[in-house]
Amino acid sequence: MTHATAGPEAAIEPLPEIGCYGLAGHTSSPGDLLDEVRLAERLGIGAVFLSERFNLKDAGVLAGAAVAASERIGIGTAATNHNTRHPLVTATMATTLHRMSRGRYALGLGRGFDLLFDVMGLPRVTSAQLADAVGIYRRLWRGEAFGHDGPAGSYPYLSQDPSFDEHVPVLMTAIGPTSLALAGRVADGVVLHTFLTDETLARSVATVRRAAEEAGRDPASVRVWAVLATVSDEIEEEQRLRRLVGRLATYLQGYGEVLVRANGWDPEDLRRFREDPVVSGYAGAFDAVGTVEELTRLAELLPADWLPAATGSPAQCATRVRDQLDAGADSVILHGATPAELAPVLDAWRAVRPDGLDTLPRNPGWSR
Repeated sequence: MTHATAGPEAAIEPLPEIGCYGLAGHTSSPGDLLDEVRLAERLGIGAVFLSERFNLKDAGVLAGAAVAASERIGIGTAATNHNTRHPLVTATMATTLHRMSRGRYALGLGRGFDLLFDVMGLPRVTSAQLADAVGIYRRLWRGEAFGHDGPAGSYPYLSQDPSFDEHVPVLMTAIGPTSLALAGRVADGVVLHTFLTDETLARSVATVRRAAEEAGRDPASVRVWAVLATVSDEIEEEQRLRRLVGRLATYLQGYGEVLVRANGWDPEDLRRFREDPVVSGYAGAFDAVGTVEELTRLAELLPADWLPAATGSPAQCATRVRDQLDAGADSVILHGATPAELAPVLDAWRAVRPDGLDTLPRNPGWSR
């Protein structure tokens, strides 16, 4: 088996069904992405996904760096928001990355956070806006010149290049049924959420497929990425707490109702969690600034079944990857660990990996 110590020249079995996040979570050193992407590619990981945060994680800059640092790995933005840039700016970012990467890039969009948009003075994102924005991008990528007035905004004149015929795949991040159905109707791929139960994952996949079929599309044409928190026992205890308990607690701070509803968890447990003195009024994200004592208290507050993840030995983590595919996902993003930390899990996955996965393309937005 080959893992993190392999040189760049080493032959290694590619894993197009496996993705990871670059700079997962908070970072103060965005340049670390370059080495992460190089190692992910060397390990055979099929795609690297890049989230956006309004501090040191600009979507376009990170994706450009990932393209420059790699030759084969797929690169997906997961996600940015359509309302933070003019549509011509976003379309230009995507076409530039598409050509720079020779077709390895996929533009990912999401709903974002209502409260953040409120304080930024931006409109909250709706399904109608997202669908409209995707339509604008695709017209621009086809070389059209047009004026537009719709849910995504009014624009007297939009044009990139009349010679364009760019096929840039669009990803959508989704949790709830409305967003999942929208992805099935208009997107090329969907990135689900971390900490979904296997039952919720299967139901989410079914929602995407059904919506695609009702829209007259091939249900199998939408590539579904499960997102599996993967924190093996080889990672030291404080970091395991931070990446599991701290990460879930951070999600519950921001949009707990959505995640609780999706999984069918008890809203009363969320209320008790939020009203605890450690959580109430907490300034900051637990996965970034929480102390060991605070994280330990959070672990006591959260129900045991609220952390569906890949934990234990690398072999046990590999088994959980198979569970995601068995639940209907096409591909799996291993979230919460760096490529170096994932190397033993990848070795274990290769030992149990089923046949028939090598036909997946390197672009994270394309399906078979």
